[in-house]
Amino acid sequence: MALANKNSTHIARTLLHRAYSPSTTETLFTDKVLRKPLHLRPTSPDPASKSVRSARRLQRLNKKSHKLRRQKPKPLSAREKRISGIYDIPESAQKYEIYVPLRRMWIGYMWEILGLEKSEKSYVTAQGVGSKLASADFHGAELQVVRSRCVGRVGTRGIVVRDTKFTFVVVTMKNELRTIPKAHTVFRFEIPQPESETDKVHIESEVTQEGQTAKPFVFEIHGSQFENRATDRATKKFKQRNMNDL
Repeated sequence: MALANKNSTHIARTLLHRAYSPSTTETLFTDKVLRKPLHLRPTSPDPASKSVRSARRLQRLNKKSHKLRRQKPKPLSAREKRISGIYDIPESAQKYEIYVPLRRMWIGYMWEILGLEKSEKSYVTAQGVGSKLASADFHGAELQVVRSRCVGRVGTRGIVVRDTKFTFVVVTMKNELRTIPKAHTVFRFEIPQPESETDKVHIESEVTQEGQTAKPFVFEIHGSQFENRATDRATKKFKQRNMNDL
């Protein structure tokens, strides 16, 4: 009797009775409330579902690791580069003899730029090769300071081992590493003329007789107008303009 009384006062029956007729109310209450299936989930999954879950997790991890591998690593900042010292030249490598082969390679590189290997007689003019020299790479060049606001830098000569935006880092013949600012400094470098086999014989006879050889090409660059990185100069278009320093 108490159970029947409890069922008659079920809140779902009361709400359904307000919206539907008594017969519809009884049908909906019996089908949707009393006979509603209750799906229970096991507290621990079976081994099959465990393996499926681990397989999905492994697939997600592999996909994430593959995506991370495809991403480009973040470049180092200037501060991180200074701390790591990746551009520092050790003392054992600060020797002039080490960079002499680099200078020979640079001379061959300049011969190609100036077009001195194509013909026996070549004419070098400022209008013809000026832009090529301005965009050339000077790692391996032997530079000499001929003018500078700092008198102590005048006469410094060495092979360029680093060409930064504002400085040239050279190794001198005294095995010293010097950093020379480009601003308000004039540098001079020489490029010897290429010699063919016939020219070598002719020059050797001239040296034995007169003690003279073919004069090299001499160039001067103004560091204040040369404040660019080597990679930036390769793609930059230079224009003729007035120079207040002159």
